[in-house]
Amino acid sequence: MGRTKLSSEKIEREKKIKKILKISILVLLLFFLILYFVVGIFYNNGNFSVTLDKNLYFDKGMIIYDDVNYKVYRSELYAKTPESFDNISYRWLPDNLHDSMGGTHNGDNYLAYTFYIENQGDLVNNYYYEVVIDDVIKNVDEAVRIRIYKNDGSYVTYAKKSAKGTAESGTVTFVSDEIIAREHVADFNPGDIHKYTVVMWIEGSDPECTDNILGGEFKAHLDFKSEFIDEKEKGSK
Repeated sequence: MGRTKLSSEKIEREKKIKKILKISILVLLLFFLILYFVVGIFYNNGNFSVTLDKNLYFDKGMIIYDDVNYKVYRSELYAKTPESFDNISYRWLPDNLHDSMGGTHNGDNYLAYTFYIENQGDLVNNYYYEVVIDDVIKNVDEAVRIRIYKNDGSYVTYAKKSAKGTAESGTVTFVSDEIIAREHVADFNPGDIHKYTVVMWIEGSDPECTDNILGGEFKAHLDFKSEFIDEKEKGSK
């Protein structure tokens, strides 16, 4: 009788352990499934987007668009993600990227997106923009390049500081770990239109472009804002 009771308790204990293991595995599977969809949704929206401060529209009459034949109020624009994103050289980029009339015009292993901001109001206004980093996986930002063309086709190429703490060749360093670029635009007259083209790629000549960033992700957006805050002046007060 004693042995039978012990065997019965052992069987029940094993059943409980198996049940707990099954539940734990199901919980883990559910967690990873949710994580998969969260990451998938996050990056399916594209690597780059443009947002407009609602005050610029409602108070100052500004709009953003990427189709010159479709000028309606939108608070956000999205660039389509390239099919592949392998490292390339800046020398491989076409010379006419800013000639696009608007929208996504990606090439092999780079993102290119052209859009506009227009003053449809009655007053001379100011605005500023920031290019903000939303997310980085596997330190891929170490080798990312962001080039911003404006109006006449002149451009600035931005990159994170090198491992030595200096600017990468031919680039302007990121404003901070979170902000790529910031610019204040004054005297934006009624009827004025500013054209921007943003190009994003992984620079193969960057010393930080190694196998360590394989499988990495990078997501950023450009904010058009109504108020300009000079961080230097702010810090001196």
